[in-house]
Amino acid sequence: MDLVPNVLNGDRRALARLISLIEDDGPPARAALAVLYSYTGRAHVVGVTGAPGTGKSTLVNELAKGLRARGATVGIVAVDPTSPFTGGALLGDRVRMRDLAGDPGIFIRSMATRGSLGGLARATGDAVKVLDAAGFSVVLVETVGVGQAEVDIARTAHTTIVVEAPGLGDDVQALKAGLMEIADVLVVNKADRPGAAQTVRALEVALDLGRNSAGHTGATAWRPPVLKTVALDGSGVGEVLEAIAAHRAYLQASGLWDRRERERAREDLLRALEGELFSHLLCEVGEKELEDWVDRLVRRETDVYTAVQALMGRCFVST
Repeated sequence: MDLVPNVLNGDRRALARLISLIEDDGPPARAALAVLYSYTGRAHVVGVTGAPGTGKSTLVNELAKGLRARGATVGIVAVDPTSPFTGGALLGDRVRMRDLAGDPGIFIRSMATRGSLGGLARATGDAVKVLDAAGFSVVLVETVGVGQAEVDIARTAHTTIVVEAPGLGDDVQALKAGLMEIADVLVVNKADRPGAAQTVRALEVALDLGRNSAGHTGATAWRPPVLKTVALDGSGVGEVLEAIAAHRAYLQASGLWDRRERERAREDLLRALEGELFSHLLCEVGEKELEDWVDRLVRRETDVYTAVQALMGRCFVST
């Protein structure tokens, strides 16, 4: 496939075309990914997540500029909400990152969620692999911004940055329930606003309580730093970049890098199996029989679990 050598050479048009094929989930995309897979595993994948309004896109923009100043090449996957009219990404992140355009060491791709939960698009992981194979040393993944459900990023990234901002209400409680557990670096953005110091203190307390209850008391355990930034003018971004580099060094020295790679591979395999099994079942059963079961559910003649068992039995007996 002509796309593969062009992607390996960093050709932008080939990159864009292959990621579009991946979003459509066709056989050409799968064939290309199979060839590219042996070239992956070199990039540092950094996730940026948090509630809407925290300034994630602006922070990603500044992180990318800072990484480029340090000689890194940067791929960015920005997951946007799905347009209710076209089904495509609303492209808000690429509009906000327009000052990165033209840099040959940066590639930005917006992806629509297309109904996926967890803050990521279904094809996000494969898009990250393509950018990894293309030679980008760091891949930044910005989630769509739906709050504490965005824990999928922890299965995709080596380092997860959780972004908070002062004045957004009781967000610290939400962080304790969801995002706090996946944070490798905590960033209080918009730190020039009133309440920033209180937000930092609340996060520090919540972080310590969470670590103590989980038994993370060892001297060698990673403690997520809580950093303040004003992404609009770049203040504090250098400290975030240092924390990212320190976390990568920690992962590699502790052996957690290899463990996270294994977890990512396992998650990829399970998701692919889930998708293939579902497609196989639909192919075996057919749309008409599926709708017949839906009708029976609506008439309360059966329940969902009985229907699933019958459909699964029908599928596997026929094979």
